[in-house]
Amino acid sequence: MSFESLGLRAELLRAVSEAGYNSPTPIQKQAIPAVLEGRDLMGGAQTGTGKTAGFTLPLLHRLMDSSKPQGKRPIRALVLTPTRELAAQVAESVSTYGKHLPLKSGVIFGGVSINPQIKQLRNGIDILVATPGRLLDHISQNTINLSKIEILVLDEADRMLDMGFIRDIRKVLALVPEKKQTLLFSATFSDEIKKLSAGLLRDPVLIEVARRNTASERVTQVVHPVDKKRKRELLSLLIGSHNWQQVLVFTRTKHGANRLSEQLNTDGITSAAIHGNKSQGARTRALADFKSGKIRVLVATDIAARGLDIDQLPHVVNYELPNVAEDYIHRIGRTGRAGNEGEAMSLVCVDELKLLKDIEHLIKRDIPKVAFEGFEPDPSIKAEPIQNGRGGRQQGHKNNNRNRSQGGQSRSSQSRGNQSRNSSNNRSRNRRADAA
Repeated sequence: MSFESLGLRAELLRAVSEAGYNSPTPIQKQAIPAVLEGRDLMGGAQTGTGKTAGFTLPLLHRLMDSSKPQGKRPIRALVLTPTRELAAQVAESVSTYGKHLPLKSGVIFGGVSINPQIKQLRNGIDILVATPGRLLDHISQNTINLSKIEILVLDEADRMLDMGFIRDIRKVLALVPEKKQTLLFSATFSDEIKKLSAGLLRDPVLIEVARRNTASERVTQVVHPVDKKRKRELLSLLIGSHNWQQVLVFTRTKHGANRLSEQLNTDGITSAAIHGNKSQGARTRALADFKSGKIRVLVATDIAARGLDIDQLPHVVNYELPNVAEDYIHRIGRTGRAGNEGEAMSLVCVDELKLLKDIEHLIKRDIPKVAFEGFEPDPSIKAEPIQNGRGGRQQGHKNNNRNRSQGGQSRSSQSRGNQSRNSSNNRSRNRRADAA
């Protein structure tokens, strides 16, 4: 099947050809016709399979086919994303595929001055890509009007829920017309997302190119068991001995990302860290240096896992496993994209064996374990609980003495529950601040 057979406009086909694409991916083959027909859609595919083009191309086509409002351009299409990096990536795709069309697009996210965004919005745009936090900032300042929205896209919808954006999304939904086309796209779909979609979508087309929660078959996965205190040493050895020139490394915390980046630079391996506490300018520069080869290693937290689109990235390393198993899929999905081969390795200490078990249960396969000579784990070291990172729970204890009492919930356990809920709310606010 060719792009021509999908019924897209000639201007879009020209842009696709100029971008070097000849044949649509499985998600594009199914999604593009459904969106062109005006159907609501819930689309899921493995990361790196062309999901963004799957909604960008038909969105541009439909806007060109719809009647053009008179006067100042109103915003007719809104794409919501959870992170700045993903917003920038989607906006770049809109510009790439829409360059031969008279449509104007813009992108807004936090971490940068709001004034240039206000100026752009005043000039009028057809398509807006935004993170929820900055979008609501503009709404509060009356710089955005969503009453003319024809197409609403929620990209990486599961991540937006996980990051605590559900209230923000509901605020946005209250401001857009009830009659519109709504598209939900994500690399994974939880049951919570399907429940949410029931109230948002009208008779949607459901597209799942691969079964839920699967990693790309083009990514070779391996686990290297190693003691926690020797992880950095092993990582430096792997990068140096194999002469890797482009490696994306994931840590669980921002502080851990900064520390590891500094240690790698000390080892003579050029590196930079990218996470929510970095300014947008610093994040953009680090990513540009990584893509250009100026630095060999980019150390990132999960806030950056979505939206990092790096052509032919060969290596992803989980320096620390994520607390949430689904994030493993998104991490390793940065490699093996667009039909290329990739390698994902995880440095796993005894503290993380429960996390590894959760990941293997999710992807329904055992990941090969290969002990690196000279770095075999010390069997006398006992597991310690993991307290940092997303989820914030202590990992490593089997039941945390949950069943001390056979009666009703005690006051102390109620107090702990309240503290846990408060902590969870705080974490959600922090994640929203990082992404907005």
